[in-house]
Amino acid sequence: MDILGPIGPIDTKMAMEIQRQGVLARLLSCIHYILPDPPVSAAARLSALPSHDAVDRVSRLPDALLGDIVSRLPVKDAGRTAALSRRWRGVWRSAPLVLVDADLLPVESTAGARADARRVTSAVSRVLAAHPGPFRCVHLTSSYLEEFHGPLTRWFDLLVANGIQELVLVSRRWPLNIVLPATFLDMATLTRLYLGLWKFPDTTGLPRAASFPNLLELGLCGIFMDSKDLDYILDRSPVLETLYVEANLFKLRLRLVSQSLRCILLIGCFFEEIFVVDAPRLERIILSEASTPDDSCTKVKIGHAPNLNLLGCLELDPGTQVLEVGNTVIKGRTRVSPSSMVPSVRILALEVRFGVRNDAKMIPSVLRCFPDVETLHIKSGDTDQSTGKLNLKFWHESGTIECIRSSIKLLVLHDFRGDRSELAFLRYFFESALVLKEVVILVAASVTSMEEVDSKVASLRTMKRASKASSVLVTSCSDPEGGYIRSIKRGSDFSLRDPFANYGSQ
Repeated sequence: MDILGPIGPIDTKMAMEIQRQGVLARLLSCIHYILPDPPVSAAARLSALPSHDAVDRVSRLPDALLGDIVSRLPVKDAGRTAALSRRWRGVWRSAPLVLVDADLLPVESTAGARADARRVTSAVSRVLAAHPGPFRCVHLTSSYLEEFHGPLTRWFDLLVANGIQELVLVSRRWPLNIVLPATFLDMATLTRLYLGLWKFPDTTGLPRAASFPNLLELGLCGIFMDSKDLDYILDRSPVLETLYVEANLFKLRLRLVSQSLRCILLIGCFFEEIFVVDAPRLERIILSEASTPDDSCTKVKIGHAPNLNLLGCLELDPGTQVLEVGNTVIKGRTRVSPSSMVPSVRILALEVRFGVRNDAKMIPSVLRCFPDVETLHIKSGDTDQSTGKLNLKFWHESGTIECIRSSIKLLVLHDFRGDRSELAFLRYFFESALVLKEVVILVAASVTSMEEVDSKVASLRTMKRASKASSVLVTSCSDPEGGYIRSIKRGSDFSLRDPFANYGSQ
């Protein structure tokens, strides 16, 4: 059935309710949002020769250049070039194949989504069988694999044989009972792999030889897998630089030992533990919308990561997330020692409910773990039940926080509502921060009156500050993501110094 529901038997009433809510459609929408863009687009504009010029200059180009041109066309247009002449037929067959099955969908159809998807499945089979390779890029997100072990197994054989470099494979069926054939682990030529809504094959007893010696980027979205399966694929990806995991369907443990990884992004995931054991090249850890299904918490443990530059978004909720640095579990009023510090981090993002006393009390201890932070993002979490607001006296009694005093140059407070606890924290910050240059206050979408916010912030503009050069900017969030990093293109783009910035230019 093409609906999203619990794995296992469900009754008709539950199935109808799940289908009515369109949960699968929403999950597919989330997955498609984070998928990498294919290298070709059917919407791209093409330039034609002027009507008065009848000379065929294109055909005068060498075959190698023509092949490069053809490989940049959507597959339907690339295939049509074979009808131009015998020479063009050879050009298409020798050009590296770029196949995006969404480009094969009919422009207008009354057959229905399932029938159209089946037609796409058949078309994909014909294209893969007709092209001798190499396969530069294959994106399969619109096919309907009703008889799974038939077409997909044949496709995998062709992909392995023809040197596939980039593969994006998203299922459209639920329950999640379709197991990927283990033959996909033989795609040694892959440099980029994204899988969505599949059941990972049981890796117990599989060969231990390196499976993905060229894989640089891995995305796992809505995958049913065990921790041992995740370990298996990571252990066999010796040059992997970017790992992206979204909406894993069962709780995992990530034990990271990698000499190559530079960036990990974990979005909407269930993780019992995220343990960076030994990752000397790791520069970014990005967590967003982390949750646990059984009210247990996620342990984020940082071991050897000497080049870790960016970390976030840590949730300062002891019931949801626990930070451990070295062998020290960070709690409220923890005495931080050099062994429990991460001095390499320059950009830090936190989420805290200022209205929950135990959460806000975590801020001093956590900040002391990162003494050289230069940019601090704090997302002010909403809560229906306040458990005690923290005033300016609390912050003064917390003592010196080294990164606030001597290293933070930019503070960005997200989802500001103007609560007294938020204002008390900002006052303490201005009184303590010696090198602060700018504070950006991004007002929560729920706030209806900017005038009211400005009146509350007015006293901050006029108060005596430790850094006389600091400025205050109050504005609304310009990012539709609301400050969360959901796009791998943004989170893993190292040309963006700060992917958490969601205002103005960077």
